[in-house]
Amino acid sequence: MELQAAQVIALLITGIGVGFASGLLGVGGCFIMVPVQFWALKSIGVDPTIAIRIAFGTNLLVVLPTAFSGAMAHHKKGAVLWKAGITFGIAGALGAFGGAFIASQLPGKVLTVAFGIAVILGAIRMLTAKPPKITDAPADSLAAFILWGIPLGIVSGIIGIGGGVLMIPMMVYFLKFKMHQAVGTSTALMIFTALGGALSYWINGLGVPGLPPYSTGYLNWYQWAILAGVSIPWAVVGANTAHLLPAKQLKYLFIIVMFYMGLKMCGVFAYLKLPL
Repeated sequence: MELQAAQVIALLITGIGVGFASGLLGVGGCFIMVPVQFWALKSIGVDPTIAIRIAFGTNLLVVLPTAFSGAMAHHKKGAVLWKAGITFGIAGALGAFGGAFIASQLPGKVLTVAFGIAVILGAIRMLTAKPPKITDAPADSLAAFILWGIPLGIVSGIIGIGGGVLMIPMMVYFLKFKMHQAVGTSTALMIFTALGGALSYWINGLGVPGLPPYSTGYLNWYQWAILAGVSIPWAVVGANTAHLLPAKQLKYLFIIVMFYMGLKMCGVFAYLKLPL
C-alpha cells in the first residue's frame, strides 16, 4: 500500500493550497486536505472507515505547524490577541481530544454530513448578520473564551479540523473581534486544537489493523511530511496577503470558503457528479 506519483503530486499541490488558505483565512484547510487524503488512501486499498479517520487525524497534524507559521506572520502585523488565542486554544484542545475519541467510535459519514450542515448554517449567519460596529472593543472574558472553546474544540476533533471555520464567525459576531483580529487569533488557537485532536487520533488508532505504512495510530507520517513541507511556507504568504485585503473582502472570501466546505462535507458535489 504505497502512494504512487500521481497521489504524491496531488498531495503537494494540496499542501500549497492548504498553507495559503490557513494564512489568508485563518482556517486549517480541511476542506482541501481531507478529501484528497481520503482519495489517496482509498486508491491504495485502505478501508474507507480507516481512511477517513487517518485523513482527519493527519489533517490535524498538518494544521499544527501550518497554524504556528501563520500565527507568527499575523503576530508581526499585530492581529493576534494572544490572551484569547491561548485560552481558546487550551479549552479547544481539551474539547478536540474528546471529539477525536468520539470520531474513532462513530461512522465518519454521519459526522461529516452533520458538520457540513453546521458550516452552511454558519456561512448563512455570517452573510446575513449585521456586522458589529468597528468601535466596539473585542471581548476580553476568560469565561467566554473557555465556554466557547470547549464545545467548538469537540466539533473540531470529531471532524478533524483546526477549528478556524467555526471560531471566526463566533469571534466576529458574538465577541466583537474585527475580521483581521479574528483571522489572526484563529491561527493561534488552531495550534492548540490541532495538537489535542492529533494526539487523540494517535492514541485511539494504536493497534488498529489495516493501517497503511508509516502510520502511528490514525496519523500517517508520509502524507504529513508531504503536506506540511509545502504548507508551512505558504501559510506565511497567505497571512501577508490577508493584510493586503480590506476586511469586507476578507469576510466574503471566508463565507465562500464556508459554503464550499459545507457542500463538500454534505456530499452535494459528489451527488451532482461535479468534480469539485
